Amino acid sequence: MKLALALAALLLVASCGSDGGRATDPAGSPSPDPAAMPSAIPAAAGEVRSRAVATVMDTGRPELCLGPVAESYPPQCRGIPLRGWDWSDHHQMFETSGDVRWGGFAVTGTFDGTAMTVTGAIPSAVYDPGPPPALFPPRCEDRANADCSGPSAARLAQIQREVQRLPGFLTAYAGRFRVDVEVVHDDGSLQAWADATYGPGVVAVGSALVPVG
Repeated sequence: MKLALALAALLLVASCGSDGGRATDPAGSPSPDPAAMPSAIPAAAGEVRSRAVATVMDTGRPELCLGPVAESYPPQCRGIPLRGWDWSDHHQMFETSGDVRWGGFAVTGTFDGTAMTVTGAIPSAVYDPGPPPALFPPRCEDRANADCSGPSAARLAQIQREVQRLPGFLTAYAGRFRVDVEVVHDDGSLQAWADATYGPGVVAVGSALVPVG
């Protein structure tokens, strides 16, 4: 009898320790290893442009603001440094307040992962964008007769917080079945990391800088 009780206790201990003592995510999945997350914004292999008109802000050095802009006067934002930007090339196409200068431009150039070297800029007043390229693929819930499934709302909220650590992060939104995250630039490597970490289709990464052509 004692031997049977001892064996039962041993089996109970073994079953409780079968996961190696790893803590599990209460929302259903383990959090990503921060060391595995990319640490730098990917450089662009060729020439890129802003997906839409963006604010060029100069409070001492010109920057291209690809994310949110505070609607103050003058507006406030932070962006990537612009090399080769000359305000004299855009006479009467920008505003000033004290030493601050800013304007809306569709900017083209090369991007090394840190700064953009300008090769062209079209002021918003004369910019004809045509149909804008989609930032994210269609959502499942927006497709007719689609069989949608995904992580729980709690898990998506957790993922939304985690992807804010991605290099070049701009915005993130958790929908019903997917998290959409916009970054300064993605050459595909940030999307590949998201797919490997969370599973395909759980996170969509959109790039504010897109290839020319």
